[in-house]
Amino acid sequence: MNSGNIHLGVELGRLRLVNPILVASGTFGYAREMAGLVDLARLGGILPKTITQQPRVGNPPPRTIETTGGMLNSIGLDNDGIEAFIRGHLPYLAGLGTSIIVSIAGKSHQEFVEMAARLDGLPGAHALELNISCPNVSGGVDFGVDPRTCEKVVAGVRAVCSLPILAKLTPNVTDITLIARAAEAGGADALSLINTCLGMAIRWRKRRPILGNVLGGLSGPAIKPIALRAVYQVAQAVRVPLVGIGGIATIDDVMEFLLAGATAVQIGTANFYNPRTSIEILDALPGALAELGAGRLADVVGTLETPARIVRPPCPGGSS
Repeated sequence: MNSGNIHLGVELGRLRLVNPILVASGTFGYAREMAGLVDLARLGGILPKTITQQPRVGNPPPRTIETTGGMLNSIGLDNDGIEAFIRGHLPYLAGLGTSIIVSIAGKSHQEFVEMAARLDGLPGAHALELNISCPNVSGGVDFGVDPRTCEKVVAGVRAVCSLPILAKLTPNVTDITLIARAAEAGGADALSLINTCLGMAIRWRKRRPILGNVLGGLSGPAIKPIALRAVYQVAQAVRVPLVGIGGIATIDDVMEFLLAGATAVQIGTANFYNPRTSIEILDALPGALAELGAGRLADVVGTLETPARIVRPPCPGGSS
């Protein structure tokens, strides 16, 4: 297979992307910071930092700490609010030549609905990602841990907004497939999974937590196995496309997520130490698909071969 002839375009419901490589919200700023390092127009899409209805100052410092195989963050959705985003950032993002998926978070069902209605039809806003899963704010995961509230939020946004909708799910639940089905029932075009895993770090000699907010969200390579598991499970449970997130830093990571059932991926923590990660992966993607004899990216999505469908996981520390 000639890698030069491989079609990389994908569809996330009604959202068409030129390729599946996206950069995750909260790891790429509002893109201006990366303009001199990355050819932004080559990306499949950009998710700017999550915005809220009113400005937020975020959580008390320290807000980040490097951990074994990852990073804990407790930023707390620090941002200037939706109106400042529309005035100061969206016009720039609209001119980048790639899809812009605006990430929004609300403290209530009504806030999600009002923000979606405000963004509907604005130049440069090609889709919305509903951040119903941030573990770093009070009430940040409430909409993503209960199927009924999840479906209600997605349906409420769907009723007032014509843009494609992605629902970003949390791994901090007993059964992520229940939440995924609820988001699908509410009208989500696609699902993004996973958000960070709730964790903490301690400075034991001082008997103090390291993060100012005590708890934070773990990201990076440490959560990749969890993210792969979630994508695989949800792919068996819903029909809408999935966006894989969690510890993706190489072409091998991307291919694993595609086989597990993701149609696209978001690069997150890797942007902090190598802002060109997304472009390096994009350059390697055609060759990797050619190795599998695929003429289109869609040919490999969800093609993981397993001995049998997994009914239940093995018992931790014992026999299955």
